[in-house]
Amino acid sequence: MENSAQSARLPHLHESELFHAIKNPAFRRIGLMGRAGKRSVIQSLVQIAQTVNDLNLTLIMDVQTANLPTLNLAEIERVKIVKRSLIGEICDLVIVVGGDGSILHAAEALARYRVPVLGVNRGRLGFLADVKPDEAAFKLRQVLMGDYQLDHRFLLTMEIREGRKIIHEDMALNDVVLHAGKSVHMIDFQMKIDGHDVYRQHSDGLIVATPTGSTAYALSGGGPIIHPSMDAICLVPMHPHTLSSRPIVVSGTSEICIRIHEDNRTQPMVSADGKPSTPLEQEQRLYIRKHPDKLTLLHPPGFDFYEACRTKLHWNVHTEEFSLDVDDDIMDDE
Repeated sequence: MENSAQSARLPHLHESELFHAIKNPAFRRIGLMGRAGKRSVIQSLVQIAQTVNDLNLTLIMDVQTANLPTLNLAEIERVKIVKRSLIGEICDLVIVVGGDGSILHAAEALARYRVPVLGVNRGRLGFLADVKPDEAAFKLRQVLMGDYQLDHRFLLTMEIREGRKIIHEDMALNDVVLHAGKSVHMIDFQMKIDGHDVYRQHSDGLIVATPTGSTAYALSGGGPIIHPSMDAICLVPMHPHTLSSRPIVVSGTSEICIRIHEDNRTQPMVSADGKPSTPLEQEQRLYIRKHPDKLTLLHPPGFDFYEACRTKLHWNVHTEEFSLDVDDDIMDDE
């Protein structure tokens, strides 16, 4: 985690007389993105847009967000509309309103430009979109005064190759998943890491996750939680037929190669970050490795990964809630 240069010198920005009149903001061209059209997302989009306008900064919105059915652009005083592919190139900061899925959706368009991304959570968990909606205006002002933390998250690139020809390629912030689609049959596949044979496995599939994705699908599959600062990739088997097939954590520089065994009886599919799946044929190979780009997340001051785990995963639920009811029959016997 990388702190801004001003964070250490300005620990109590909210007490500053200049807090509500930012003359030299850290970021001047503010991008605004949202994916879902539900009312709560629209409310936050309008609120943030008005805050940016009040600060006399340049507000830029991508076409998809501007065309959300329930968004009334008349409520926003000044805004420039651009293609989504351009927003990362021309903005100093991009604010994404929605859940973690909205951040995943935006990552592909923004990662190559290394533009910082601030997430306002209108979803369920909020590991990536960590700003609460009712604090958005306040936190944005903190960020614009230069008080923030930068968090660089690496991505995965996946390629399906047939010989030397690339059939399909994609990128993922969370995970690349090999799965059996709608079939109830297990997949029979072999895996190599950096050219070394690892295993032949019968399972429902395999989750290949970044540290960011370790708290997503991989976690529900029994994988470990990996701190975002780690340079590691996690491989989590999905319902393996062999009980000793456990999650493996390997170096972030590793290259994973998967091929479908000739005895396989179902159609394996591959998906990156939950996007539409692509079939993987027996004569093809799936290669997964670190992507050259990173997604730069921006957190307001006070962000703590372990606190996020405690609150999002309910680690600090009181033990009384798990206490067993007294067995009346046992009490009667006594």
